[in-house]
Amino acid sequence: MSEGLSALEVGQEAHRHNEQAEANNATPDHPQGGSDAGGPHEPRHRLIHAAEATLLAVVTLVAAWSGYAAAKWNTDSRLLLAEASTLRAQASRENLTAMELRNFDSSTFQAWFSAYVQHNPEAEAIAVRRFRPEFKTAFDAWRATDPETNPNAPPGPTYMPQYAEPDLAQANELDHRADTTFTDGERAGATADEYVRITVILAAVLFLVGIGSTFRVVEVRYALVSVGIVLLVFASVLILQQPRPPG
Repeated sequence: MSEGLSALEVGQEAHRHNEQAEANNATPDHPQGGSDAGGPHEPRHRLIHAAEATLLAVVTLVAAWSGYAAAKWNTDSRLLLAEASTLRAQASRENLTAMELRNFDSSTFQAWFSAYVQHNPEAEAIAVRRFRPEFKTAFDAWRATDPETNPNAPPGPTYMPQYAEPDLAQANELDHRADTTFTDGERAGATADEYVRITVILAAVLFLVGIGSTFRVVEVRYALVSVGIVLLVFASVLILQQPRPPG
């Protein structure tokens, strides 16, 4: 992912631009680097040089900010996606624990039910002692519904509202957090991509400023600077529409 334009690249571009500008202003009577005072086109040359230098400086700063923002959002995206993966793994572990406990409750209830059908109170008591406290609460509530004679009674203790599965509830909560975090990570990645696109637009402005010094016709250079200013304004508007980099 692009990290913006480095200071070294910008410095090299500015140096090359200045050397080319001096070469364009050199004449047989005024060697390179000499004064062109008194020439009819000197004010126009000075103006275009100032415009190009100013545009180059502003674009450099904006491009650096855009590259910084892209890097920050890209890092934030990676961290959020990693966190979502961790939460998903934790939810899976909690869900497995909940399934194991439910299977244990089913096996102890089946032992009690077999003893109940065989009219073996001692075996029933042994099975009840094996109940988990949470399951015992639901079992007592289920027995209170008189399931032997009440056709509307729930099929078993696990169907009672008193039957609590804290591990399953924790797994569902972790799954929800994982979904939310993953969505945030995708959004952060999309924002980083937008800042990269903006940086590319700003790089195009630097390209226009760089090639402008190769033209001797001042009007062409003014046209390139004008296009560069339009692109700079467009990129600035896009930056204002994006969220600020995370702290």
